[in-house]
Amino acid sequence: MTDLVRWLANVSAHDVAIAGGKGANLGELIRAGFPVPKGFVITTDAFGLVMGAAKIEARDPAAARDAMRSVEMPGTLVTAVRDAYRGLGSGKVAVRSSATAEDLAEASFAGQQDTILDVEGDDALFDAVRRCWASLWNERAVAYRATHRVDESGVRLAVVVQRMVDADTAGVLFTADPLRGTRRHAAIDAVRGLGEQLVSGAVNPDHYLVESSSGRVLERQGEVLVDARLAELARLGANVEEHFGRPQDIEWAIDRSGKLWLVQSRDITTLYPLPASAPDPERELRVYFSANVAQGVFQPFTPMGLQMFRLISAGGAAAVGRPLTDPTAGAPIEVEAGMRIFLDLTPMLRDPLGRGIVPRVFSVMEARSADLVSALLSDPRLRPRGSRRGTMLALALFLLRVGLPQHIVRLLLQPDATRARLLREVDEIVMTDAGPLRTATERVDAFQRLAITLPPRMFPRLVATVGAGYLAYNVAARLLRGKATQDEMRTLLRGLPHNPTTEMDLELWAIAQRTHGDPDAIRREMTAFLERYGHRAIAEIDIGLPRWSEDPAHLLNAIANYQRLGDDAQAPDAQFARGAREAEAMIETLAARVHGPARRIVRAMLRRARKLTGLREMPKFQIIRIFARLRAILAPVGDELAAAGRIASRDDVWFLSLPELRRAVAGEDMRGVVAAHRTDYEREMGRRHVPRILLSDGTDAEVAYAPPVAEGALRGSPASPGTAHGVARVILSPAGAHLEPGEVLVAPSTDPGWTPLFLTASALVMEMGGMMSHGAVVAREYGIPAVVGVPRATERISTGERIVVDGSAGTVVPEGAAV
Repeated sequence: MTDLVRWLANVSAHDVAIAGGKGANLGELIRAGFPVPKGFVITTDAFGLVMGAAKIEARDPAAARDAMRSVEMPGTLVTAVRDAYRGLGSGKVAVRSSATAEDLAEASFAGQQDTILDVEGDDALFDAVRRCWASLWNERAVAYRATHRVDESGVRLAVVVQRMVDADTAGVLFTADPLRGTRRHAAIDAVRGLGEQLVSGAVNPDHYLVESSSGRVLERQGEVLVDARLAELARLGANVEEHFGRPQDIEWAIDRSGKLWLVQSRDITTLYPLPASAPDPERELRVYFSANVAQGVFQPFTPMGLQMFRLISAGGAAAVGRPLTDPTAGAPIEVEAGMRIFLDLTPMLRDPLGRGIVPRVFSVMEARSADLVSALLSDPRLRPRGSRRGTMLALALFLLRVGLPQHIVRLLLQPDATRARLLREVDEIVMTDAGPLRTATERVDAFQRLAITLPPRMFPRLVATVGAGYLAYNVAARLLRGKATQDEMRTLLRGLPHNPTTEMDLELWAIAQRTHGDPDAIRREMTAFLERYGHRAIAEIDIGLPRWSEDPAHLLNAIANYQRLGDDAQAPDAQFARGAREAEAMIETLAARVHGPARRIVRAMLRRARKLTGLREMPKFQIIRIFARLRAILAPVGDELAAAGRIASRDDVWFLSLPELRRAVAGEDMRGVVAAHRTDYEREMGRRHVPRILLSDGTDAEVAYAPPVAEGALRGSPASPGTAHGVARVILSPAGAHLEPGEVLVAPSTDPGWTPLFLTASALVMEMGGMMSHGAVVAREYGIPAVVGVPRATERISTGERIVVDGSAGTVVPEGAAV
């Protein structure tokens, strides 16, 4: 053989640059002893030789495609291919494209280039090879590479030639359930004859789901394969997965003699990755809740953003008397997968007390997750352990130690004075002296120390302010049971004072009104605005992203949008004030329905609820102040390292973990490490779906446990009362987004970076959230209907579609339809 042609048996997984992804994987399977039909690969060197000899350029895909279909091959290549073809013996062959950007961990590129089956004879073989080469530039392949940001100049194509399997039965095997994500559940599709008709969608295959370890058939839709054959396939798939170390998408065929062959294997690229600490799925089950999804930040975190939450979790562990040996590694409750943060709920769901608390908390914060958790509690692997009484005692002692009950009592007795005092104390904590910051080492030390120590000192005070408001609201609701509707109770939460996010949005609106057509005035006003709110940002819980004080473009865009509104637009400050008046009037209306001493208690509790519940946004507001301060402490280290050439640019400091940053400060060149992290980050930026609850066996709980939704019916949780008719606008990110007055905002979730859009929305629809989630709180305060927790709302609703949002019933329907 030559550099132009190689036998597959002489190719390994490391030879992607020579044999392409498909060829490298097939060669690896042969070398590992798996049953793969004999074959050879026409290498990428041959492809390059032909490209150069024919002077074909990839800059014009259509021209390159046409030229390749009729290109004349050099004689050396013709001889090498013909000799290899003779070496396969007589019979038909399969000719398969194998691109260097194919069958990779990041993207499978499945079916993007051509495969030609039943090829026989020299002329047919060379024609098939040319067709494969040309298919590198077919429209679907070019579009796919563009979507996955693959550099066209670096893509080359090899061609695999293998003996055809005279298939009696063929199909596809996924070693993990591609729908639910469950690892070690083999999903098998099978058809009579060649598998190509299955891949092309020409026939409906039989479908099976098999437990890989036992061979037990879990689901059966068809009779093509018997149980023994299914068990054999599942075992073979498990062995292939074990060899590659990742779940595999395998094409297989059974010839007429009954022999099983593997004709292709590639990584399954659509599965959500598991945390590194996930246990063996046959040994233990863990339940992970996505903090990213809950916060409406679907994009990945920068490495330093991940590091920040490891430090916070370490501070939390120390606060409960469990200090960590290595705080930079984080506490076990904080796990990471796909560069996103998950919370390990398992200890709480196994605790006799915690398993009752978690669904209740989710019911007001993230309603869809509450249903999923409740369904999971019936799993025997999560049966309760320990003592309910013991947990209650430990929890009570901890809360007393940090002063939470004492704060709540004082807030209920003297809400205004206690709130003001606690916020002063929080401000002092945020501005705690960082110590000397003369060197990069001192800055890194200060960053780590403050990230660990400040949040635990701050949280009891902030949690108390929120908890006191909710406690007052729930006491009143209990006394009003049967005397007040849910809409009336939600009306009480309109126009709440002391909400920093609402205050921020209304101030931005006021700036827009005061500075119409005056750029100098905008600059003056924005200076004052950013002094108070400049620590905020889009996806602000990632410390690695710039704050508004660094880049106020989003705010200036929001102001410009406000100033384009007509005079007939409803002023949000007036809407807010009207909501507050309606809420105050509702207090008296509801109190009048109660008699005796209970009336005074109801009135007092409702007034305290209004004074304190608006502080629901305060914890995040304050933690983001800490983030902004820590970002400012660390940013100069990036300047120093970039100047020294240890990172390429100042912002690369956010693409290092703290231990990596310390290595850079000590003198190590970290540019390669940063580049690898940025590659991972860019790959994860393209991920469309993030599970809200992920099980350690890979199961996406929402897919596996959520009840089916009727066709056309969009149901969620009612979050803000009222009904709105309007044109939907689906927005996936607030950056640069524009919402016309009266349009319905449809979003995956929201954080404060979204709320300037609320001022012009007629209603809100979110995929995430519960009655007390961020978007719901702000929607009520602006008096716009809201429905949250709507499954796949951003996919099932189209921009421009006229819809009706019923925030009381929790429904979203096309205008003119009914559910």
